[in-house]
Amino acid sequence: MLSGSTCVAGVVGGPLQVARSLSPAIHNAGYRALGLDWVYVGFPVAAEGEDAVAVLRGLGRSGVAGFNVTMPHKLAAAAAVDRLAGQAAVVGAVNAVEVTGNELVGWNTDGEGLASFLVRETDTDLDGCSVVVIGAGGSARSVVSGLVLAGAGAVTVLARDPDRAAALAPMAGEASFRALPLSSAGAAVAGADVIVNATPVGQEGEDPLIPVDAIRPGAVVVDLVYHPLETPLVQAASRAGAKAYGGLGMLVHQAALAFEIFTGRSAPLEAMWAGAREALMRP
Repeated sequence: MLSGSTCVAGVVGGPLQVARSLSPAIHNAGYRALGLDWVYVGFPVAAEGEDAVAVLRGLGRSGVAGFNVTMPHKLAAAAAVDRLAGQAAVVGAVNAVEVTGNELVGWNTDGEGLASFLVRETDTDLDGCSVVVIGAGGSARSVVSGLVLAGAGAVTVLARDPDRAAALAPMAGEASFRALPLSSAGAAVAGADVIVNATPVGQEGEDPLIPVDAIRPGAVVVDLVYHPLETPLVQAASRAGAKAYGGLGMLVHQAALAFEIFTGRSAPLEAMWAGAREALMRP
């Protein structure tokens, strides 16, 4: 952070991901709400592998106050920082880099952001709940870790490749854990309190990967896809009597946690929500 000047933060990712990111709108809305002399910008990075690690490490030494990380550089960010904190140490991926003096600290606020949204804005009781996560990628790892930390008692991961799903077992800690192929989704879905789609399926209007008619009324369904706001899964789950939400809540809440890490101030959630919605309405 540069004393006596505007503090700069931002989001690092592939050029396309940065161009589409809502993070600048969300964070800048928060800065305006608190009257902070901060600005949040995009840092597109086309480099890959060790080159990406070097670029991220250099950015952290350049005087920025902190930065978020999106695809495909979350693993590179974990290699670039000096140490991992919080759930980043469990998940092994970083979506927020705190700059403290000469030290870069890697955080992962994705899973905690989802839990925060569910508890604070949907009155979901996560204590002892049964969770089904669709997908076995980086987002799924964060979701499993975050929801178990918030109290989930049992986790089932569904994936086309059950071996990939089984690799998420360490994320579940002491919670009960199962890894199943998508072809066996019916019974798992029927018994779930919370269902999370942690895949990109739905962005282009694709049908859900699970049998929606197996979802019990009153279950909570979250599709991490936030554009469109209502994916086919959200629409179908709502018709089935579930409480269904898109991914914007997780996006805003993970941003709020990063905002607090970077600034040391409580995040103005209402303003950040408004910034996200306004950005989505732009052509």
